[in-house]
Amino acid sequence: MSTRNRREFLKRSAAVTAAAATGLAGFPAIVRGQTGPIRIGVLHPVTGALAYSGGLSRLGAQIAIDEINAAGGIKSLGGAKIEAVLGDAQSNPAVGVSEVEKMNQQGVSAVVGAYASAICLATTQAAAKYNIPHLVDVGVADQIVERGLKNTFRFAPGYRTVSQDAMKYLHIMNTLARKPARTVMIIHEESLFGTGTANLLARELPGMGYEVKEVMKHANPTRDFNNIVLRMKAVNPDIVIPANYYNEYALLVRTMKQQGVAPKAIFSVLGGGASSFKFVKEFPDVANGIIDCNHWYNPKDKRAAVLRKKVDAMKGQFFTYEVFLNYQCVYLLADAIERARSRDRAAIIEALSNSTWDKHFMPYGPTKFVNGQNQGAQPLMMQVLKGDIKVVLPNTYAESEPVFPWKA
Repeated sequence: MSTRNRREFLKRSAAVTAAAATGLAGFPAIVRGQTGPIRIGVLHPVTGALAYSGGLSRLGAQIAIDEINAAGGIKSLGGAKIEAVLGDAQSNPAVGVSEVEKMNQQGVSAVVGAYASAICLATTQAAAKYNIPHLVDVGVADQIVERGLKNTFRFAPGYRTVSQDAMKYLHIMNTLARKPARTVMIIHEESLFGTGTANLLARELPGMGYEVKEVMKHANPTRDFNNIVLRMKAVNPDIVIPANYYNEYALLVRTMKQQGVAPKAIFSVLGGGASSFKFVKEFPDVANGIIDCNHWYNPKDKRAAVLRKKVDAMKGQFFTYEVFLNYQCVYLLADAIERARSRDRAAIIEALSNSTWDKHFMPYGPTKFVNGQNQGAQPLMMQVLKGDIKVVLPNTYAESEPVFPWKA
């Protein structure tokens, strides 16, 4: 090769290399390399109105990641470790979408999150653009899994399942007590979760013999429930059904106590009092007797007790459904990656679609996804009794008999 031809060859080679590098830079890291840690997006609202629940959600995911890595990582990929790519949705769906965009560029293999229904609705859609598997931790709105998105999987039950089970359990208790409760008032937060739950209850309860006296919504956040409780006092329902997030839930029932409003039952549906050890500890004077149909673990499974002990030992932390649902979701995802033997997004989606994972401590049985929804997922009904949270229905998981009505 002449000197001139050699110069031309080197110039062309350099141009090709530069062009390839430029094109490659536009692709996420997952495309550029198949070595190193497996990057998983952990996306929650850790600031803003939902920061308390978002922080607990992140905690549960991080505990699981640390345990998996300490146990040898993903063995089918040579012991590759999981690396959390943390995202803050700031209690805002639009911010959640921008965090998914960032995570795509950072090369995540999957996303776990994003707690609130409105945020999950947005982030699952954003993840679908890049075929990123998105494992929904809580997000109870059924629209999340009813849009045909092949990348979206929800481990826990949606609000339709929870509401139907709640009404069934309420009817059982009321019937056994010779039907002392006949009227209902529903108080709900205004977003997708609260509105959807309230609409389902208001539509179905009359057919079961209950008169829905009123349905009242409130903003998120709300810092004054005096007017709502005054209205509650005027309506005088037998049962008050709250469907809202922790801060508003706590303030609502404390305001009821202050104004002397004592219905025959506070029966929460995805509400919070009887599914939060924080609430029971901080507000024991109002917590006792409250019933909640919500996400909960199998109380007879010793693994749940082990995790609770670990969380309780952490300063300022409580063993909530946010913690254990995210903990279980990360393990479910790790199992899918293990079986996929790949960090490729499409391979993980396929593995999740065919999952029969049963190494959890939820009352679900083996995992089976149909159109993205885990078919065995179910809530449990809890009641605060003598300063502790006890499962009261269904009988398979019950630790105690329900006390209904609470107010004779």
